[in-house]
Amino acid sequence: MAQALDEARAAMAAGEVPVGAVLVKDGKVLATGRNMPVAAHDPTAHAEVQALRAAAQSMGNYRLDGCELFVTLEPCAMCAGAMLHARLSRVVFGAADPKTGAAGSVVDLFASAQLNHQTQVEGGVLADECAQLLQGFFRGRRELAKAAAQPLRDDALRTPESCFEALPASPWREDEVIDLPALQGLRMSYVDTAPETGPGPACVCLHGAGMWSRHEQPLVEALLAAGAPRVLVPDLIGFGRSDKPKRETFHTVEWHRDALCQWMERLGIGQAVLVVSESMRDLGEAVAAAAPQRVAQLLIARESPAPELEAARRAPFPDRGYEAALRAFGRPRQAKAVAPEEAAALARRAMGYFAAI
Repeated sequence: MAQALDEARAAMAAGEVPVGAVLVKDGKVLATGRNMPVAAHDPTAHAEVQALRAAAQSMGNYRLDGCELFVTLEPCAMCAGAMLHARLSRVVFGAADPKTGAAGSVVDLFASAQLNHQTQVEGGVLADECAQLLQGFFRGRRELAKAAAQPLRDDALRTPESCFEALPASPWREDEVIDLPALQGLRMSYVDTAPETGPGPACVCLHGAGMWSRHEQPLVEALLAAGAPRVLVPDLIGFGRSDKPKRETFHTVEWHRDALCQWMERLGIGQAVLVVSESMRDLGEAVAAAAPQRVAQLLIARESPAPELEAARRAPFPDRGYEAALRAFGRPRQAKAVAPEEAAALARRAMGYFAAI
């Protein structure tokens, strides 16, 4: 089930409902599957069906006698029917599905004595973890829908999505928040590598002046590789995908400090390691001083030229009307990011702190 959860997280990172499945025979994994009906334009591309198809191809037989399937969510009627046709010996699921579950929540196809095959069913394995993953996904969807319904302020601009289309997709969840008091109706975008994680420790990375969360990707990768439990990277207001006030007088360290502190409180971030690009040192120090109960350690990251990220630097600013934050914090002449070796060193320091707690 833990491996099925990994598949579910991969589905969520791709924008799909986070459901994952693993098919096993004699203790050996034959196939895995994750939800992908959106990407595949296929209403049957549920995690369970994906795993069944892969296993049948591997075995050269559509009958999967003696096989067991582990899935993070109670199967629907379609998937339950496919499992019965495949002659699975056992199905194990995590969270119950009170809306479409066909293993007891709405109907129980597996309990039908009239069918010519019976498959054993066990539910509730790692149910809390599976449910939290799904709840986090749909909570994010609701917040995005709420933000989409909120009109843009008259004194602000929002970079069109078309400006970002040429950039590679983020490997992590991108989310937004709009209802923090300090934001005053503006949207702030952020990257969250583990949105299903509840309140607790995390690494929070602040991008450099003129950059945004995309330029922090090498640092995020290093932190995750070192074992960081969760990494978050906000696009400061005026940068990246966040809303962009038209006036540079809007951009003060104090205002951005308050917005970040409220954002961390909203997400339940505590005992955080705050990693700040050197060109935003003043803001990072202000956040650490204002929220000592949330920021346990402050690390300053040296920035280096990153020509491969030059397109990302230009993307959020299609014309001068969007550039108030650049005028306030400084207009960089080239893209900068934390170099891999610097990122690795920072990651080791951050993990030393997490190990201590």
